[in-house]
Amino acid sequence: MYASLTIPTHRKNFRSLNVEFLDEFDLAHGHIMSHLQELISLRKLTALFQPIMDMNNAEFLGFEGLIRGPADSPLHSPINLFAAAEKQGLTLEVEMLSRQIVLEAFARQNLPGSLFLNISPDALTHPSFKNGRTLEFMRALKIDPARVVIEITENKPTYDFEAMRVALLHYRAMGFKTAIDDLGEGFSSLRLWSELRPDFIKIDMHFVQGVDHDPVKLQFLKSIQQIAVSCGTRVIAEGIETEGELRVVQTLGIALGQGYFIARPACKPPLLAPLEAVNIINLFNTQGGEPDQRSQRTALKLLNYIEPAEPCMPMERVFERFSDDQYLRVIPVVKNGYPLGLINRFQLLERYTEPFQRASMGLCGELMLPEPLRVEKDMPIEYLCQLMLDTDSQHFTDGFIIMDNKRYIGVGSGQDLLRELTRMQRNSARHANPLSLLPGSVPVKEQIERLLQTNTPFVACYCDLDNFKVFNENYSYRKGDELIQLLGRLLGWACDYELDFIGHIGGDEFVLLMQSHNWKTRCEQVLYLFEQAAPMLFKEEHIKLGGFLNEARDGQIHFYPVTSLSIGALQVSPGQFLSHHEVLAALDGAVKMAKKSPGNSLFVEQRTSKK
Repeated sequence: MYASLTIPTHRKNFRSLNVEFLDEFDLAHGHIMSHLQELISLRKLTALFQPIMDMNNAEFLGFEGLIRGPADSPLHSPINLFAAAEKQGLTLEVEMLSRQIVLEAFARQNLPGSLFLNISPDALTHPSFKNGRTLEFMRALKIDPARVVIEITENKPTYDFEAMRVALLHYRAMGFKTAIDDLGEGFSSLRLWSELRPDFIKIDMHFVQGVDHDPVKLQFLKSIQQIAVSCGTRVIAEGIETEGELRVVQTLGIALGQGYFIARPACKPPLLAPLEAVNIINLFNTQGGEPDQRSQRTALKLLNYIEPAEPCMPMERVFERFSDDQYLRVIPVVKNGYPLGLINRFQLLERYTEPFQRASMGLCGELMLPEPLRVEKDMPIEYLCQLMLDTDSQHFTDGFIIMDNKRYIGVGSGQDLLRELTRMQRNSARHANPLSLLPGSVPVKEQIERLLQTNTPFVACYCDLDNFKVFNENYSYRKGDELIQLLGRLLGWACDYELDFIGHIGGDEFVLLMQSHNWKTRCEQVLYLFEQAAPMLFKEEHIKLGGFLNEARDGQIHFYPVTSLSIGALQVSPGQFLSHHEVLAALDGAVKMAKKSPGNSLFVEQRTSKK
């Protein structure tokens, strides 16, 4: 496992300290200055470590090292420690000692992974660092430079970017990686990013905390992540303190995170992420990973994990769980991974509100509601809704159990199902083509992605009208709209609504995503119906002539055949394409081949696309 360690030898808020504060600090704590040399000579510093979590797998990438002075001293705070050091002109000495203390603790505990060594720009170019003393110290501790990331923290404006760039190139040549700390807080952190092109960038916690409720912070994180992707930089989000913040950070695709919700700083840090964070990461990955992929319309989207009870659990314990959590509505009963039933909160409380009933409580297996509604995680939400309508209405109140290969993974509620179905309908209406009211380009792309992700074989068809522009010029745009609407109805008549998807991506262009086994017969039926119905919109003279005489761009009169329908078809096998972009690109080639044949035509692409 790759991991990392950050040593903040500069305190996070030291930049905000001003001269007045330092003077007051000196007057109130003049005796502190005399102890600073003693602290340095006796090495009275302690290292704490806070984990940094990989957002892809919930494993710890590594640890940020935090420096503390003696617990019984005003210098315990890193703010006071470095304020005193700057006042005495000992900043570099304290920074060097801090590096050594954290390196020693890191090696002594044999913590996994790499070390983020937080260094100020002044220290970076100082001879004591450049002459290899730190490198020698690392070798003595058997820490490979390839495991070390030099993290630059500003405590004052940086002016000599060229000197820093040259210095970092020197350290990179020895195997070090680079990072910039507290993006968004420093004097010139954005320019540092542009000039130094680091491997990592840490977003200041101000922009992370409360991001789930602040659209401005959300937009900032989105922009930084987009820049990072284009630069090949990995982003670390600092200060994650709530579940909502973790979910937003993960949804944006940010690579790494740290904060109290993951783990607090400690002398001996945990090596595993807490269960709450692991569950969020795993659920996200199960639902598809990338933001666009998580919109799968399956029961999995409604998953809510509730710790199950075993049949032998005393009902007294179940009663306590309901009493402790006012929002808990049901508790599933599971044996060896298989869900047996549900215990409904209201029915349980109603039963045991009578006098002396609690004294006679048995085991939850005796009192659960048997035969709950069980569904597999990949059941489409539309089918799940129909299933709820066709079964006992009690299931809407109790909810349903979601399984993965008949093993319990969570529950879903009727309220969440209704909310998601409403959202889907609104989304469908928002992206529908206003002329045909069929799904537009966005739903078409999403449907292709769903089919690819679930390894479902299908046939994609691109339907396009030939010489439609000439038709509009001869008959008006209103008549053109009528022809488009006619084609939309013909496609609907020919397709199986349970197996086939029809989309109107714009103008006179439609896409069919077909799982019908007789898809080719259905496409041929569309061509036949169009051939019979379309001439009703043509003038007799154009039907007899077989086309239109129109003036072209060159000013000459050209003959254009009567408007016809071309369909390009592409058979898609599991693993053949990686994204909807590849499918649509191949489909465009198929319809171009269809257009080479005169009249209404179907072309089936026979070539196999490779990854």
